[in-house]
Amino acid sequence: MNFLRLIRHQNLILLALAQVLLRYGLFLPFGADMMLSTTQFTLLVLATLCIAAGGNIINDLYDIEIDRVNKPNKVIIGKSISERTANNLFIVLNVVGVGIGFYLSNVIGRPGFSALFIAISALLYLYASNLKSILLVGNILVSILVAMSFIIVAIYDLLPVITPENKATQSLIFSYVLKYAFFAFFVNFIREIVKDLLDVDGDKKGDINTLPIVLGRKRAVRITFVLAGILIFSVLTFMYKELYTQKVATLYFLFGIVGPLLFFCIKSWDADTKKEYRILSSILKWVMFIGICSLLLFRFLVFE
Repeated sequence: MNFLRLIRHQNLILLALAQVLLRYGLFLPFGADMMLSTTQFTLLVLATLCIAAGGNIINDLYDIEIDRVNKPNKVIIGKSISERTANNLFIVLNVVGVGIGFYLSNVIGRPGFSALFIAISALLYLYASNLKSILLVGNILVSILVAMSFIIVAIYDLLPVITPENKATQSLIFSYVLKYAFFAFFVNFIREIVKDLLDVDGDKKGDINTLPIVLGRKRAVRITFVLAGILIFSVLTFMYKELYTQKVATLYFLFGIVGPLLFFCIKSWDADTKKEYRILSSILKWVMFIGICSLLLFRFLVFE
């Protein structure tokens, strides 16, 4: 159980769900040509999870003192799991993840693509050791890497089999992947700011510059309000352009995503306690989950 808490198993489950639904909720209904076999796709998901889990571990290793301030009852490293064991787990998970990435890159005939896994692993290490202390850089980097978990599926499964005959279909599907990646980036970026609101005390001790520390909590929470408003506008635009004839899908997005985001805006306008910040974080988790599950709708939209 402590190991599962250390690697943030709930976040990893959500990541795996996103990748699986991309393939079986989006690619298959559109009749996409796919490069990877079921076994190879499973390995791709496993590689992503390994590197993400390693990133969570190295982040906790560098945050031991900060976590003792922010969440003293949830500190794992140094209590339930030793620093040496955590380091070894970080190394093993990254070796496995990068190794699988190298294997899959050769399977699809693009050995250079293995650099993606190496780069993601390296960036997660740099984030934990240095970049997260730089204002907004860490928030943006983590959000980009979350978005990459969507894009990497298309890179490995769609890109290698694009031909002049299927280019239109493959490109259309890729465009949807990018839309979902943008959605994941934006939701995660807002949530990163909310997490910074929760962790102000420890971040000050760790000399980490975050929006709440630099601008103050009130201004930072107002920024999340504005960003959530931009996201609502983006989702409504997507609904108008893509789903205006699909009543069920429109209602799903309206009540499952737009509604909670509006509630987020209402709650964020004057939020000033940790309890309220936790509620905001939970709303964003819900929005991310519902957004990912919306990939199941494409099977019905395409063949309706």
